[in-house]
Amino acid sequence: MKRTIFSVIGLVAVALSVYFFATTNNRNTPEEGVTQDIKELVHDYSVGNIKDQSASITSTKLIVTDSDERQLTYDLPEDDFFVSIAPYISQTHPCANHSLTGCRGEMANKEFNVFIEDMEGNIVMDQTLKSQSNGFIDLWLPRDKTYRIKIAHGGKTVESELSTFENDNTCITTMQLTENKTA
Repeated sequence: MKRTIFSVIGLVAVALSVYFFATTNNRNTPEEGVTQDIKELVHDYSVGNIKDQSASITSTKLIVTDSDERQLTYDLPEDDFFVSIAPYISQTHPCANHSLTGCRGEMANKEFNVFIEDMEGNIVMDQTLKSQSNGFIDLWLPRDKTYRIKIAHGGKTVESELSTFENDNTCITTMQLTENKTA
């Protein structure tokens, strides 16, 4: 009788261990069948629509951390690269992978003329964009390319190159606006 009770207890313990192991591992990956638009999810974190979690973004992954420090990762689109740019005049911070919920730029809610072309001279963007309340301009650009970018605001400009290859930075905080020089 004791042997039967110990056998049942042992089987229950093994079953519970397998169950807890499986459910703990599943917390770190998105649920099957979840069809969230990743770009919209990135936007919601970036503009502060989601407040109870933190989120950062690498060249290939969106990494979300909840209040219990559990991480959930999402793959980014294969063809599109996320980059967030904080033009500045006098204050910036060093950054490589953008914290959607933590990074702050100097120039919040400002309009910028943004011109981007690829290295073959094809215009990718020529628009007036408004920075978000965090001071960043979020862009999705085609992957695996190098671009020339020019940003202008209030008589000041900055020109630079940026690339969208795997392991490139998603947080650009090195674009200091300076007075236009006349010829």
